[in-house]
Amino acid sequence: MPPLAIVIPQLSPDPVPLVAHRYTSMANSIQSLRRESQLIVLDAPLSPPLSPGHSVPGIVMFVVDSVPRYCGPERNYPHSEVAFAVASANHSVPVVLVVVQNTPQAPQAPVWLLEDVQVHLQRSGLYLSDFDVRGTLGTGTFGRVLLVRHRASVSHSSAQNHFAMYVLRKSEIVRLRQVEHVTAERYILSRVTHPFVVDLFATFQDCLNVYMLLSYVPGGELFTHLRRAQRFTPDVTRFYLATIILALKYLHSFYIIYRVLYPENLLLDSRGYLRLSVFGFAKIVDVRTWTLCGTPVYLAPVLIQSDGHGKAADWWACGVLCYEMLVGYPPFFVVSPYGIYVQILYGHIHWPRSMDHLSRVLIRAFLTPDRTQRLGNMFGGPQDILDHPWFRGVVWEALERREINAPIIPHTSSVDDTRHFLHLPLPPPEEIPGLIREEQPLALHQRFDPIAYQFLEF
Repeated sequence: MPPLAIVIPQLSPDPVPLVAHRYTSMANSIQSLRRESQLIVLDAPLSPPLSPGHSVPGIVMFVVDSVPRYCGPERNYPHSEVAFAVASANHSVPVVLVVVQNTPQAPQAPVWLLEDVQVHLQRSGLYLSDFDVRGTLGTGTFGRVLLVRHRASVSHSSAQNHFAMYVLRKSEIVRLRQVEHVTAERYILSRVTHPFVVDLFATFQDCLNVYMLLSYVPGGELFTHLRRAQRFTPDVTRFYLATIILALKYLHSFYIIYRVLYPENLLLDSRGYLRLSVFGFAKIVDVRTWTLCGTPVYLAPVLIQSDGHGKAADWWACGVLCYEMLVGYPPFFVVSPYGIYVQILYGHIHWPRSMDHLSRVLIRAFLTPDRTQRLGNMFGGPQDILDHPWFRGVVWEALERREINAPIIPHTSSVDDTRHFLHLPLPPPEEIPGLIREEQPLALHQRFDPIAYQFLEF
């Protein structure tokens, strides 16, 4: 057998700091393994995670592609022969339509630019000073996440009045060269709308920070509930995996790859449905990207080998997540990250006797090293997943309409209940000036701040 080659890009002579999901064994039992916060840090998140302890100190930065990607959902066009359109990055070149015959043997989904989707952010009549800070939900690389209440909507019982507010320090974003990343996160979340994706309602800025107002998802992380249950039954796993597949199918229709699909980034809402959060690693990719990012145990082989990856990397992560929900720990696990990479590249998976045959077939279909043969990335696309025998009986339309009762309903006593998050102190008022009081217009000599100039979209 030839020697195994592992290529890790962007490594420096100094050790790269890793914050990995650590699994410890208790009573020499693998079933007692539990995860703490961990993350490979060759790609930096755009915003802090919702839970403290997931922040990444000493991260190694990368540069976002300067050329916009082309993406889009499936649409019903009046002429079925139009397969896709290609436009120049700066729009100085006319759009070129490539016309092909859309035959049953080679169906092609039209490509649609995400920039053509209407922005759903509230642009007027909403100010930072309209919100009261109720608590701190978590901290991260650039700042923190706060629970806030909108004063004007408190008197309306039917109106949503509690939100999660991402607070990102502008000086840190600029120092770490993450302006393009934060802008890309706003760009994506301001256009996508799906019941299983966290909502972005508005963005703001003051003299110190930029702010993202998102929906408050009170049920906490899926990881917390999985740790409490140790493992999920196939029926519970099927429910959560099906919601994730619908969310990824929607994102992939815009050529958005999520890339950080693991339990810490999946939140449960008040009805028990999952929401994808933390879009700091999400990226619009038409074919491939070469940035290494994610948690070691969830990396697809192409990320380890620096061979370029796309939507197929998300489907690989679905297989790892499915295994972890069914068994309680991921399929590739050893103490060292290098050992994890070896297991992933060789495909060494331990199959518990308790796992049924059909679940093994599904997971193996997701964890196929050849991405051209991976479930979800073949000729039928995501429809192959929906038609898989493991999902027989799932009414996908009803699930997307949230008409099916969730297996776990998080217990909350009020709309501002934070029991599923760590209780942290409130930030000092001087660190969030725009939330404490309405700022006065800047003096003329202060209006040309080079840092503030980089966040004009906020």
